[in-house]
Amino acid sequence: MRDKPLILIVDDDKDFQEVLSAKFSAGGFDIAKGCDGEEGVNKAKELKPDLILMDVKMPKLDGIGAMLKLREDKETKNIKVILLTAFGDPQPEIYKNDQRFAKDLGAHEYILKSEDLDDILEKSKRFLENNTG
Repeated sequence: MRDKPLILIVDDDKDFQEVLSAKFSAGGFDIAKGCDGEEGVNKAKELKPDLILMDVKMPKLDGIGAMLKLREDKETKNIKVILLTAFGDPQPEIYKNDQRFAKDLGAHEYILKSEDLDDILEKSKRFLENNTG
C-alpha cells in the first residue's frame, strides 16, 4: 500500500511533463514519467499507478494505442487513464465528439492541455476520490 497515490505522466513534451510533474508532486502525489506510449505501457505494467495522465500524440506509440494495449492486458486493464491533448477543436460540438470517442475507447477523461494546471490537478483528485475501490 502506498502512502500517496502514484501518477504516471506520459508525454513527449519534456517541458509540459516537468511542469505537470511539479504541480502534481506539490499536490500530494508520487510521480513517475514516460516519454512515449511504449515507455508508458511498460512503466504502467511495472508500477501499477493509480492514474495515468497520457498525451494523445506521441512518437512510437500514441496515447490511444498505448491505452488500448493497457486495456488488453489483465494486469493493467483497470488502471485509470486520463488523455491529455493539445488539439482541442474550437467548435464545442467537435470537441465533445472527441471526448466521447476517447471515453468509448476506454479513457476515463479527455482534457485539453491548455486547461489551467490547477483545474487538471483538481479534476484528477476528484476523479481518484470518486473512483477508488
